[in-house]
Amino acid sequence: MNEPTSAFPARLTAILLAAARAPWRMVALAAVLVVAAVASIMLTFTMTTDTGELISAKTPWRQDGLAVEAAFPQQKDSIIVVIDGQTPELAEDGAKRLMQALQADKTHIGTVERPDGGPFFDTNGLLFASPDEVKDATAKLVDAQPLLGGLASDPSLHGLATTMDTMASGAANGTQDAARLATPLRALSSAVDGKLAGKATWFSWQRLFSDAKGPLAPPTRRLLMVHPVLHFGDLEPGGVAVDAIKAQSKVLGLDAAHGLRMGITGEVPLADEEFATIQDNIGVIGAAMALAMLVCLWLATRSGRMVAAIMVTIVAGLIITLALGLLAVHRLNVISVAFIPLFVGLGVDFGIQVAVRFNAERHGGADPMGALKGVGSAIGEPLMLAAAAIFLALGAFLPTDYTGIAELGVIAGLGMIVAFALNITLLPALLILMRPAVPAARVGWAGAAPFDAWLHRSRKAILWAFVIAMIGSIALLKWVVFDFNPLHLRDPNAPAMHELAGLMKDVDRTPNTITILAPNADAAHALAAKLEKHPEVAHAITVDSFVPEDQAAKLPYIQNASLLLDAAVNPFDMPAAHSDEETRAALTKAAASLRLLAAKGGDLGQAATGLATSFDHLAAASPAQRAAVEAMLIPPLTVTLDTIRASLTASEVTRASLPPEIAQDWVAKDGQALIQVTPAGNSTDNDVLARFTQVVRAEAPHATGLPVATQEAARTVAGAFVKAGVIALALVSLLLWLVLRSVREVAFTLAPVVLSGFLTLGSCVLIGQPLNFANIIAFPLLFGVGVAFHIYFVMAWRRGVGDLLQTSLARAVVCSALATGSAFGALWFSHHPGTASMGLILMISLIWTLVCALIFEPALLGPVPAGQTKRAE
Repeated sequence: MNEPTSAFPARLTAILLAAARAPWRMVALAAVLVVAAVASIMLTFTMTTDTGELISAKTPWRQDGLAVEAAFPQQKDSIIVVIDGQTPELAEDGAKRLMQALQADKTHIGTVERPDGGPFFDTNGLLFASPDEVKDATAKLVDAQPLLGGLASDPSLHGLATTMDTMASGAANGTQDAARLATPLRALSSAVDGKLAGKATWFSWQRLFSDAKGPLAPPTRRLLMVHPVLHFGDLEPGGVAVDAIKAQSKVLGLDAAHGLRMGITGEVPLADEEFATIQDNIGVIGAAMALAMLVCLWLATRSGRMVAAIMVTIVAGLIITLALGLLAVHRLNVISVAFIPLFVGLGVDFGIQVAVRFNAERHGGADPMGALKGVGSAIGEPLMLAAAAIFLALGAFLPTDYTGIAELGVIAGLGMIVAFALNITLLPALLILMRPAVPAARVGWAGAAPFDAWLHRSRKAILWAFVIAMIGSIALLKWVVFDFNPLHLRDPNAPAMHELAGLMKDVDRTPNTITILAPNADAAHALAAKLEKHPEVAHAITVDSFVPEDQAAKLPYIQNASLLLDAAVNPFDMPAAHSDEETRAALTKAAASLRLLAAKGGDLGQAATGLATSFDHLAAASPAQRAAVEAMLIPPLTVTLDTIRASLTASEVTRASLPPEIAQDWVAKDGQALIQVTPAGNSTDNDVLARFTQVVRAEAPHATGLPVATQEAARTVAGAFVKAGVIALALVSLLLWLVLRSVREVAFTLAPVVLSGFLTLGSCVLIGQPLNFANIIAFPLLFGVGVAFHIYFVMAWRRGVGDLLQTSLARAVVCSALATGSAFGALWFSHHPGTASMGLILMISLIWTLVCALIFEPALLGPVPAGQTKRAE
């Protein structure tokens, strides 16, 4: 048994023994603290899932983003609803109906916009094409006048049959041009036959009337921009709104059975989905972590009572730490919640150190109080020093702009104080009360004697091997990759992420755009024109992008078509509903006329014969089948006719005449104007985004948006870790020097920590694992655990303890590393890629920490200091 060698260890020992002499009083006091902490947590618990709060709002790039949000608050917190239809009409109708339903839901939905559709685009869509495209499109509408007129006057299956009858008769008699009839006849025949055969068949009148490409091509994808009512107190703030959208989609039949598909993405569901992915198999992971920890605690102590005592101490400390953390930082964020594994990992280490040393003293013949005195004398000061070093290391993030991890540092730092205090008070009291059995076998590892001998013999070779390994790791540093794209941390198969991946392939819809705030609309227009000259830029949109060019050349074509088609598409009278018998008769009559037309032969004759046969089959079918065919043909006809009517009313568009719902998205109330810049090329490629961002920010230094935010966030995070690393190294070095009073021993403590960090980074390069916003959190844990392990060994060595691998201390270190490593290694099996990568790096770092502690540290320390009596523990 070792006696205290200075006043400070003696004081720690006195505290430990005082707690052990009144164990029930200590347990009662701890219970009171836990109950008070629980009450405090219930009153103060708040958690934010707003990832925007993870980095200080004082950083210049965040100020740029906040300026845009202040001018255009509607730009933030959105849900993108994607409506894909088998036909353009289905997509348009689905988007329109869903928008109306969501606008009526004031409980869950704030506002709803249509960025790629709505009345403005219905009316003025033709004006955004070239003059030649407008001329061609209006000419085709005029050519289709007979068909349009008949269908508009009677939009029903009866009206369709009557129109086909009239056109076929006219073409057969030579009174109508039959040149363009083959295509619609064939399309109608194919659709009718498919429906009668029971196939999922859809029909598009817009495609029939237009074969245009580019801006006039009928789109089969429509978007809604939804701004939900968010609940930031929930783990998924937009979850209720997303559920409401899905419910409305189900009610409206936006599904495959109706030729539609609805997808949801955007920053709100993506953030919610990330937390849902983290929680997905968290129960299994949590059980695996707990089991691994219990197994390792058993291996360390060989006592169920001791395991129970350590676990009670950890749970009590966790509750008290949470209460103190909430009082200090007021709420948890998505990073500071990681204080739980940090506390558990390091709390387990403290508990194992106390328990294993207690067992060693008991095996040596000491009674329980004597054993606790030996614990205080041997490891009280190292424990305190380890806790203080970890506290300083975690607190080093406070001066950085990485708010999320700074708050983690505060909470976890407080946790180290709590863990240390409980492990020298509550745990000794529990050990006295639970009376664990005296170990029958030696606590240290006598079997490690050959390894200690090998370390002594091969000391220089081992040190040179580690020097070479460190040089190699440093050489690999230039290949260390920091993946700044937060989307790569998400599950690519999750619905919102999968939907986003599809949008990113569309240059017109990719969310990887840069936003610029200009002083006014004219300045925005000038800057946009300048940006579009760069090859890295696909296009730059401003309010003026909604004012078509060359309107004077296009409007006459539209006005002429309107004069010619007005009476055809806007009939004065609509007929009454037709009976099924009348519809059958009309179909039979139309089939007869089509057969007359078929006599002309050729391609038209074949098409006419096909539709005549289809009409005969339809006339002979059941009323339900005719109703199904009518449901396939007439609703899209109504959508198409409404679109044609709207497009023929186009008039001159100016900046002043833009509708408020468009103008307010691009010009703020104070006159500031927005520019949205889209990258050319693959917007999912980090290199493409980096070049794109560099080019845009060269022209507009205050540009913001997702590409800017992700890259600047990476710089902020990396800078925070470098700054915190330097501060932590300085503070911990100073602390160690104040206690050890030896620069050499400070170096002995920190050199292996630095080495294990380099080896971890080198391993990441070799296995192709990039660093990211999630797994970089492993490095504070690496630093904390590493400092603790090496402090234990250095202080034992300076007391004269030789053959370190045979000691109870080595057993405690190994079991502690196994408990932490195996528990955190379970994170590797998370369905969340970021969490999984964090688990992987935690495992790698702990392996290297253990290797450095068990091999490099003893070789570095060498023989016990001169003048010290060599001891075995």
